Amino acid sequence: MDAGRVHDGLDGLLLRVLKLSEEVGEVAQAVIGATGQNPRKGVTHTWDDVQSELCDVIITALVALRTLTPDAPAVFAAHLARVAERSLGDADDPPA
Repeated sequence: MDAGRVHDGLDGLLLRVLKLSEEVGEVAQAVIGATGQNPRKGVTHTWDDVQSELCDVIITALVALRTLTPDAPAVFAAHLARVAERSLGDADDPPA
């Protein structure tokens, strides 16, 4: 991906982060299309399209993270562990 990049440095990073907004907009468009919420267009997408667009968001976020840090896998794993701990709590502690 870097070979075709026009912008480097901070500009490149900012553009990769901004790309997330575009991808999230495509998720919204697919949800609107899957539910037929645009009366002028009707149903234009499927829930498979929504899944595909969500995957694009994930990929784009991971590319932006990798652009920000070469240690992206470790950063992501550590963050995921914190989110799991916060959401699930300590597996050894019984619920109160």
